[in-house]
Amino acid sequence: MSGAALVPRRPWKDRHVVLGVTGGIAAYKSVQVARDLTRLGAEVDVVLTASAQRFVAPMSFQGVTGRPVLTDLFSPEGGALHIRLGREADVVCVAPATADFLARAAHGRADDLICTTLLATRAPVLVCPAMNDRMFAHPQVQANLGHLRDRLGYRIAGPAEGALAVAEGEGPGRMIEPWQIEEHVGRALGEDPAFLGRAVLVTAGPTREALDPVRYVGNRSSGRMGYALAQAAWRRGAHVSLVSGPSALEPPEGVDLVQVESAVEMRDAVSDLIPAADVSIFAAAVADYRPAEARDRKVKRGTAGAELTLTLTANPDVAVDTRKLRKEGGVVVGFALETDDVLEHAATKLRDKAFDLLVANDATAEGAGFDVPTNRVTILSGDGAPEELPLLTKDEVAEEILDRVAGRLGAPT
Repeated sequence: MSGAALVPRRPWKDRHVVLGVTGGIAAYKSVQVARDLTRLGAEVDVVLTASAQRFVAPMSFQGVTGRPVLTDLFSPEGGALHIRLGREADVVCVAPATADFLARAAHGRADDLICTTLLATRAPVLVCPAMNDRMFAHPQVQANLGHLRDRLGYRIAGPAEGALAVAEGEGPGRMIEPWQIEEHVGRALGEDPAFLGRAVLVTAGPTREALDPVRYVGNRSSGRMGYALAQAAWRRGAHVSLVSGPSALEPPEGVDLVQVESAVEMRDAVSDLIPAADVSIFAAAVADYRPAEARDRKVKRGTAGAELTLTLTANPDVAVDTRKLRKEGGVVVGFALETDDVLEHAATKLRDKAFDLLVANDATAEGAGFDVPTNRVTILSGDGAPEELPLLTKDEVAEEILDRVAGRLGAPT
């Protein structure tokens, strides 16, 4: 979700998140988590331990959620507050989760509002550890994490490697970033039986076709649409491989990223992955041509003169060249970015490349095409009338596409 639009949308919209915050320096990041989840449309109840309040004030969370912050097990609401929270929660997320919290949760303690809520809920529980790397490596901490994951079914997200508190150096123990936590919350909320455990392959971004070590032939694609599709498929429970040309975007959380430069490299990477893919989505803007000769030294202007003539040769068609490798029964989605006769050209591509669905859009339409956060698309299939969607964010377009893919997937094996 890094860089994605924070507007109310699936799977966070109108869902209830209980965010537990325990006493670690990473608690300052949890204010951002609460703010972002609220902007995504969730109702967020923040529960602070007494130790957490030494790092962050309740007012900070109330200011970003618009809801009172809960701190006391024996509150004016009565002794059943933890029961209400546990019953109403669609997901419980604890971030940061300190070593002390992990020990108490693993042993079923009921000595504060977070732990009692965990005992009372049947919602998915997400735990985001954060501590010094030596503490994280301690056998007892690892045993507690293993118990929460393997015995209780809690989801463990992180920790990451990186800078720890001042003078503690670097290592595994740093809490993952707020946007990553929000994606893990989204996966807990958005798992779809049609996608759960499925293998999904997505291509994204442009390709760069080398002219020399400095210059290349390429296009304006940012990769946003493909990255949004990969992230959304992961949130639905799929195992996702993203084959991406050069892109400045943050790699999607939980997704296996395969980075390539050229069309040939993308074809080769797709050839390796597509035989196992239940869903293949060709969202990359692959260059149709490449320089026939890639020079090993920079072409100098003084040598080439006032004009430089390039001879271009056709690139492989990634979707066509890997067609025979597709998994039997898999769902295949293509994209067509056109500037004229959009539906006519899209229908031809749908047929000629044996796609199940074809997502078409007009590069000249306002708010659509390359390097913008929105898109206006029409979805074609071989068994129905074209569906024209309104202008949506690319994250919303991704959900609409995956809804239609889900309808074509059989029961998981």
